[in-house]
Formats: sequence, C-alpha cells, structure tokens
Amino acid sequence: MGHNGCMPSHALLLLSLLALTPWAPAQAPVTPAAAPQAPPAKPKYPPPPTRDPHTSGYVQAKELPDGTLPPPDADGNFIIGPTHPVAPELAGAPATPHGKVIEFTMNSAESKFYPGIMRDPGPLGTPDPNDPAKLIVTTSHPAPWTRKVAVYVPNDYKPGAIAPFIVGADGPDPLLITAVDSLIAAHRLPAMVVVSIANGGGDAQGSERGLEYDTMSPRYADFVEQEVLPRAEAEAHVRLTRDPDARMATGGSSGAACALIMAWYGNDLYHRVLAWSGTWINQQWPYDPKTPHGAWEFPEHLIPDSPRKPIRIWMEVGDFDLFNPNVMRDGMHDWVLANENLARALADKGYHYQFVFARNAGHVDRATRQQAFPEALEYVWQGYKPPTR
Repeated sequence: MGHNGCMPSHALLLLSLLALTPWAPAQAPVTPAAAPQAPPAKPKYPPPPTRDPHTSGYVQAKELPDGTLPPPDADGNFIIGPTHPVAPELAGAPATPHGKVIEFTMNSAESKFYPGIMRDPGPLGTPDPNDPAKLIVTTSHPAPWTRKVAVYVPNDYKPGAIAPFIVGADGPDPLLITAVDSLIAAHRLPAMVVVSIANGGGDAQGSERGLEYDTMSPRYADFVEQEVLPRAEAEAHVRLTRDPDARMATGGSSGAACALIMAWYGNDLYHRVLAWSGTWINQQWPYDPKTPHGAWEFPEHLIPDSPRKPIRIWMEVGDFDLFNPNVMRDGMHDWVLANENLARALADKGYHYQFVFARNAGHVDRATRQQAFPEALEYVWQGYKPPTR
C-alpha cells in the first residue's frame, strides 16, 4: 500500500486476522534521532491476584451463563466468563470488507500540542517521600515522535455527507475496524468512520503516551480536534460530524482513561465512551494539584461532585487485571478496584453505563475483546439516530 493510498479489500481482511494477536499498547515509530536506546529491563512484579466479583464492597452484579453477554440495551453491572468465544460477527467476518482503510503519518515537528517527550530506559521513578501519591521522574526529556493514523471509511459513505465517527487510542486497531465493519454490514450500526490513532510512544509517567492519555485536561481532545481530524478528513475525503452525540472515544488501559477524559473535559465534542481495563488510577504526570490523584479522581471526586454529563459508557475489567505494577504504594493502583469504584459512582449519579466484569481475563484481555466488542459497540451507540436528510 502506498503512502496515503487506499488499502485494498484483501488487506483489510489481513487486518482482521492480525486481530488475533495479543494486545499491547501500539508504539509509535521513533525517528532516528531518538532510536539507539537499549530496551528497558521489565521489572519483575508478582502476578496480579484473581479477584472475586462478589467481594464485599464491590458493586452488585448479575452473573450471566458462561459464554453469554448482557443485552446491548441493558444498563448496570454484569459478570461474564470464564469462557470467551469469539463473537460470531468477528469469527465470520466477511471475506470482502464493507469499507476501506486509508493510512497517513504524523510527526511531532508538525504539532503545537505535543512536541514530544520520552523517558530513558531504567526505573520508572521514585515516590515522593513527602507524598506517596506523587512520583518523581527525572529521566524524561524532549524527543520527537512519528505516528500512524488509520481511517476506516464504509462503502455506504456518500461523498460530501457528514459522518458519525469513532476515535480510537493505540491504533491502528484492526479489531476495532473489523468489528465496526461487520456491524455496519449487518445494519446494526449506522455507517460511520473510524479514526484509529497511534500513541506517541512509551508508557506511563514521563512518556509521550502517558502524557497524552493520562493527563486530566482537554489537551488530547484538542490535539485530535485541531490536528488529527482535519488531516483525516483531507486524506480520506470525508466530512466528520461536530455533533457530540455522534462521536465515540475508545481505548484500552490508559487509552480507556483517555477516552473518558476526552468526553469529560470535551463534553461538547464526545458523548460516547467504550473502555477496556480503564486506567482510572493515579498515573497522571506531571502532577496537577487540581486533580492530584489523576484518573482516580473520576470516582473519587469528579463524578460524585459534578452535575451529570450526557455520557454513555461501556466498560470492562478482568478478574486478574493489573494490581500495583510499579513502585508506588498509594492505594490507588488497583485496576479492578478502580473500575468497581467507577461503576458505583456512575450508578449513584444515574449515568447510562454497562460494566462487564470478565472472569478468566487479564489486562485488556484479547479473548474478552473478541467476545464482547460487537455487543459493546451496540450498547454505546444505543439511541443514536442519524439525521434525516
């Protein structure tokens, strides 16, 4: 496929096959100036414990028969698993996809929002001796990035029409594109565009990915709005809606936190969120006294203390999802507890949400995504009515 060219149908089929590979945050290519670095040694953390969804203090949830999912029109808390069959819509993805994918590349020299940083290999940082909720990072410094953006356009798109769309983190994400393509073909989603954006590289505090996804502000939504979407429209020859009810943000891990951050701080831009293993934990860096606990603030203060926003969210966590995977011991690094807390906060405020607790599932679990993606998409887009012409 040529630069800025259209991907042929057999290539999109190949994307659907690639969706069977294990999930990991997509790493943006690094320009040669930042390349010659030894990979950091991965710390040896104990395996996360397997949590019981019926633990005291967790939200009450309906246990479903193994291999089944909640209805796509049902709010509330559900427990699935431990078997995760691939959704029929993905197992039987059509040999001829219902759309095309256009890719282009962005680089940090063009960005006014993210000129680029990276963290050197080695330890993540050290806890502040005066505040265990703060991490001191001394090895982060400016560095350039490049990233790919994939734009899926359904065959049903009519040139010049204004399209609803999904923004996805850690792209290009073939599973997201395949799920959307299959549901459009089955007339279970309206024709919509997907803009799947790679991160800027690295992970967690001090990295470009961490800065983009874990910062509690409208900055990333503004970056997408002002720098990514105009390029996507130009490269793919589409027009994207400005209606927040016709826009969805999605991602896994910190990408999931980013999706909710986009809808929270950019509620005039996004009303729909789909989150896998959301990092609603204390991972924001640099420290911000307005939100001192990062995304942990969502269930702790932001949602309980704010008027209800027009956000519909589908969210999932695995029973052996992440638990304290770094040097901080602040009580705010348990992904399962963070998702339980968020579900409770959403319920207390009367939000439309569906929370899926997946048995036999780890962090951004591939098998769970293959099982639940179509149902999750239908839930999030529930109630959307395309404008009449």
